[in-house]
Amino acid sequence: MIGALCYAELGTSIPKSGGDYAYIHEAFGPLPAFLYLWAANLIFVPTTNAIMGLTFAQYVLQPFFPNCPIPDSSTRLLAAAVICILTFANCYDVKETSKMQNVFMFAKVGALVIIIFAGLTWLITGHTENLHNAFEGTNSDAGKIAVAFYSGIFSYSGWNYLNFMTEELKNPYVNLPRAIYISLPLVTLIYVMANVAYLSVLTPTAMISSHAIAVTFGDQILGVMAWIIPVMVAISAFGGLSVHIMTSSRMCFVGARNGHFPSFLSHIHVERFTPTPALVFLCILSLIMLCTSDIFVLITYCSIVESFFIMLSVAGILWLRYKKPKLERPIKVPLWIPITFVAICIFLVLVPCYERPYEVFIGLAITVSGVPAYFVGVVWKDKPKWFQKLNVKSTHAIQKLFMSSREEKDD
Repeated sequence: MIGALCYAELGTSIPKSGGDYAYIHEAFGPLPAFLYLWAANLIFVPTTNAIMGLTFAQYVLQPFFPNCPIPDSSTRLLAAAVICILTFANCYDVKETSKMQNVFMFAKVGALVIIIFAGLTWLITGHTENLHNAFEGTNSDAGKIAVAFYSGIFSYSGWNYLNFMTEELKNPYVNLPRAIYISLPLVTLIYVMANVAYLSVLTPTAMISSHAIAVTFGDQILGVMAWIIPVMVAISAFGGLSVHIMTSSRMCFVGARNGHFPSFLSHIHVERFTPTPALVFLCILSLIMLCTSDIFVLITYCSIVESFFIMLSVAGILWLRYKKPKLERPIKVPLWIPITFVAICIFLVLVPCYERPYEVFIGLAITVSGVPAYFVGVVWKDKPKWFQKLNVKSTHAIQKLFMSSREEKDD
């Protein structure tokens, strides 16, 4: 909530699409913004798509494998298929996709309400044994707590994604903060109550061993109606993935529009006004991330890097207060809010370096690799003619593809 309040100020004082990319660019200049764009498109955007695709696949397949592990190849193939389908849907028509996402949102809330009522009923009838000595045998190591935070943060992720589409919002000065103030308390209440329900019915061992906790919960408490849970959770995961694909593509599009990515990624479909090249590009990267199906490795892998750049975005509030004190700020939060958020992010970024050094090293290496890419791709203007021709040919090929589809429809 503290971070979302900071993003309300950033989104209304810098009303540009692209989210963190636009804010880092405004506060700290092109190189840090490019590194964010580089890390986002190579690490946490496609990784998040892969995680959500795998979550959907596991909930769909779990009822078909009740007493044995789900084949890994089946999970990854189904995840790849749903990522491709939703990429096509977002390329085809953003308005229809938005309507579809509203339906999925109600399915998601409906599934969680069922879980909450079932769990609370179970708890009220006297089944409190799972809550006795709840923290017995747990680990209080700071590094493990910091890594555990990443799974919790990922569950709440999306609180800053509306900022990626600020230019497409109607009356962003009103609707952006309104969406934040309404959605976050509501999501927090539902999420906490759902976890209370899970913990009242399932033991920690059962939760750890389950690939789809909601399915295990339904099998234990809902009897013949247990099939409702995997269906509704799969629908909600499907909708959440669609939202993430739609919003994250705008960041890639804005970066290309500013000259930080190949120009063809800044193109919009001539009829449907969707950033089709950016959507297809991120789809390909998301499919590459499906090389592993270990969701917790993927969460840690992407969350450490993402937390660093979110920290940098919010630190931009402090810098802009000093650098541009007269900048119009329709929403202006007290200074203690961004300071607190930056301090928490520093803890979450530094402490896991001891607990997950491999994931930190890989994320850091990919981010730093963007420095030579920036100087070669952006700063170096006098490129060889063969390189310039290649860029022009790729741009023309994209334009020709879109124009041919339009001519076929006219015919």
